[in-house]
Amino acid sequence: MKAFKKQVKEAAAITDKEFTRIAQLYSGTVFRTAMCYVKNSSDADDIMQEAFLKLYTYSGAFESDSHIKAWLIRITTNLCKNFLRYRRLRIWEPLENARELEAPQTEENSLLPLIMKLSGNNRIVLYMHYYEGYSVKEISALLKLTETAVTSQLYRGRKQLERLMEKEDFYG
Repeated sequence: MKAFKKQVKEAAAITDKEFTRIAQLYSGTVFRTAMCYVKNSSDADDIMQEAFLKLYTYSGAFESDSHIKAWLIRITTNLCKNFLRYRRLRIWEPLENARELEAPQTEENSLLPLIMKLSGNNRIVLYMHYYEGYSVKEISALLKLTETAVTSQLYRGRKQLERLMEKEDFYG
């Protein structure tokens, strides 16, 4: 175990202080991105930890904080996709009395809980556009989609969100 820790430490390109700063700055973004995919706070937390472990052991260099943020989101989406792919291969037994943990509390009038109810890519694209402030071009690069696909998903996501808001009487 000590050898592994030493090996991990030697491979790290960033200092512990810098890593702590980055983790504090982007842990919310990484967690919410993972939640958009896996819809489970325990799994999202595990994925967040794995993403930050990859950052800690990454030996490359970053140009800026926005480059680190984009890298973390790309790593997180890949980890989520892998998680969802391999989860399908396992046999799951439903627990009758288990309750899903709720997402972290958000502002009272926030649309985030409703966005979390949307389907796959529509949910991810809306979250990245409205909550993380990415442009269509940036989202297409991060998710490896065409700009047209991102624009279509934004449109479909907005329509789906609008129907959900009406259904759940969001406006009171």
